[in-house]
Amino acid sequence: MSRVPVARDTVVSLRIELYDAHGTLLDAPAEPLTYLHGGYGGMLEALERALEGKLPGETLRVQLEPEQAFGEYDAALLRVEPAERYGEGLEVGMQIEEDSRIYAITDVAAGSVVLDGNHPLAGISLRFTCTVTAVRPATKEELARGVSLP
Repeated sequence: MSRVPVARDTVVSLRIELYDAHGTLLDAPAEPLTYLHGGYGGMLEALERALEGKLPGETLRVQLEPEQAFGEYDAALLRVEPAERYGEGLEVGMQIEEDSRIYAITDVAAGSVVLDGNHPLAGISLRFTCTVTAVRPATKEELARGVSLP
């Protein structure tokens, strides 16, 4: 197993389990998440800081408050619009892009649609369990692109 620590300009693979503050499992992807470490936007900044220096095989448990993760819930990003504006077939869970923001449809009733522009995890304290599965130096191509290759 590689002994390269998580550091800027390394490609990191993690097994992640995501829980809410009450311990309810929200997500546990089957495949590891791979990202370019060092502020390239592939990982939450607070989680990147917590992973700094970890080695493959190490597990980290960290709680992030909303401001460290997906922000506080902003009621101003909740809108009610006439359903006819969006055509037929609207369903809860669908997404609409407007004003360079993604809105989730949270309700459709009485000719209206409720759009929520908040991230689905906004306003939630999140607990991450991350196991570092691999770390390697990034290639010149990966650094030039600012993202890791699969």
